[in-house]
Amino acid sequence: MSSTHLKVNFKDTISEVLELEAKVILERKEYLSTQINECVNFILKCKGRVIITGIGKSGLVGKKIAATLASTGTPSFFLHPAEGLHGDLGMVTDNDVVIAISNSGETEEILKTIPSIKRIGAKIVALVGNSNSSLAERADLTLSYGIVEEACPLGLAPTTSTTLTLVIGDALAISLLKARDFKPENFAVFHPGGSLGRKLLLTVEDIISTTNRNPVANENSNVNEVLFQMTEFGLGAINIVDSSGKLKGILTDGDIRRGLAKEINILQEKVNKLYNENPITIKAELLAAEALKIMEDNKVNVLPVLNDYQEPVAMIHIQDVVKMGI
Repeated sequence: MSSTHLKVNFKDTISEVLELEAKVILERKEYLSTQINECVNFILKCKGRVIITGIGKSGLVGKKIAATLASTGTPSFFLHPAEGLHGDLGMVTDNDVVIAISNSGETEEILKTIPSIKRIGAKIVALVGNSNSSLAERADLTLSYGIVEEACPLGLAPTTSTTLTLVIGDALAISLLKARDFKPENFAVFHPGGSLGRKLLLTVEDIISTTNRNPVANENSNVNEVLFQMTEFGLGAINIVDSSGKLKGILTDGDIRRGLAKEINILQEKVNKLYNENPITIKAELLAAEALKIMEDNKVNVLPVLNDYQEPVAMIHIQDVVKMGI
């Protein structure tokens, strides 16, 4: 094996690999669809988990398939066959379906787990290239993509076969997702740390529990008094309430600047000469992502948060939402 510092163009090779693997996938679309459909119905009858097992490159693809299934509503995990032979088969129950991945269908470590899996009572799906293999013969259901030409010119490195396996796993996961009526909010529950999870789970209440800011002034207050409160909270705005504590409007630093431009003694006046009587408001149970959209659509930086009695319980700033990763 030799190396060179010369710049070489591999575009032809790259195109060949992409074309070959895409061609093989499309050639098998029809009969794989039938097999995958059968497998989906087989799994839907399963009361337990879907357990993926495989070794080498098949194992790596299997881990991805298990992760995709788990995140889209089908309880699943990966079981290494060698570890299974040394005690981890104890994680398998009679309610589970085990999908065993092996291109040849003759992987020794997988075949050795079959008697125990059958004794436990779990069902076995063989995901193989060779439909006449030992694994296929012992399985309850076989998903076979057939013998394929690997993209590797030596015919040694699993390439086309692993791509097909991955595609089959994706097709299974998405079909099961639709069958279970899995919705974005369900996906978010399994991804609370991701941006989608935050958008679909994080509420305004979550934000105000962290920021804990509720600037409030009475409608009879003087502008100069309110100005100090606004400065203290650093939101550039304050909720204006009546004697019963209900929101009458909001006063912003922009309102004060515009008032100063018109009247030099505005600081001694009552806030009712300046505040906005029709502010946009939200409830604490609203999704933070929706609050952000409201602010962006209406070109405002703050929103009063009201309870059911129209009393302000907080005020949020657009930066509060952005800092939460929405």
